[in-house]
Amino acid sequence: MVGNGNTTTDQPAHGEAAQKHSITALTPSQLTTPTTAMLIQSIQAGTARQFVNDETGKTWTSAIIKSPVPGPVWVSKTGLTGDQQADTKHHGGHDKAVLSYPAIHYHHWATEFPEIPWGGGAFGENLTLAEISDEEGSTRDATPGRDVCIGDVFAAGECLLQISQPREPCWKLSSRWQLPKLAVRVQEKRMTGWYLRVLQEGEISPGQTMVLTQRLHPEFTIDHANEIMFAQPRRRVEEQHLAACPELSDSWKETLRR
Repeated sequence: MVGNGNTTTDQPAHGEAAQKHSITALTPSQLTTPTTAMLIQSIQAGTARQFVNDETGKTWTSAIIKSPVPGPVWVSKTGLTGDQQADTKHHGGHDKAVLSYPAIHYHHWATEFPEIPWGGGAFGENLTLAEISDEEGSTRDATPGRDVCIGDVFAAGECLLQISQPREPCWKLSSRWQLPKLAVRVQEKRMTGWYLRVLQEGEISPGQTMVLTQRLHPEFTIDHANEIMFAQPRRRVEEQHLAACPELSDSWKETLRR
C-alpha cells in the first residue's frame, strides 16, 4: 500500500502469475488522435523526506524527489514498488497510482526557467514519456494533452494502465524548485501530465512501449478536461458532462459536482 511513508509491498510472491487481460491493440484508423504508442523514456520512484522553507523555516514533507529506476519494477494497484506519497489525501490511491509526464514539456520549462536542470522525474513523475509515431519506430517527444484522453487504456510490459485525470500541480512543485510561480504556470500552460490507474498489475521497464489498446472517450482529452476544470467563469453544463464520465477519477468528479 502506498502512503503515509510506507512503500508498496503488495507484489505477489516469486513465480506467482498475474492475472492477464486480453490485450488487442487498435489500428491507427480506429483512433481519433495520433498518439497510438509512447515510449517509457525513464521510470522514477522516491521516498518521503522533509524539506525546510528557507523563508519561513517551516518544514514540509513530500516524495516529489524521484530517482531513476534502471530495471524492471513491479506496478501494483496502488503504485510502483519503492515509491511513496507523503500526502495521501491528494496523491496516490487507485485513481492516482502512477504519475506520467511528457518529455516534450521540459523543452518549454528549460526556456522559461533555464536555471533548472530539467529532465526525467523533475516534476515528480513516475513515467517520463516520449511518443513513437513513424513507421520506422523512431521516437520523438510525446505530444501534449490534446492527444490522450480520459479512459485511454495502454498496455505496457505486463500492465494495463488507464488515464484517470490530469495532474493538478500544487505548491510543493514550486517549493521543490524554489520557483513561486511554477505551479501556476503549469496550470496556465496546461502542461500538467496525467495520472494512471492500474487495471492489470505487473512489471514495466524503461525503454518499453505503451501501446494504446482502447479509447473510450475521445471527446475528453487531457487538455479539454483541464479547460473545463479551470474555466472562468465556470462551465456548469460541461462540468456535469465531464463528471458523468465513468473513467474520471473520483476526486475530480467530486470537485466538478460542487
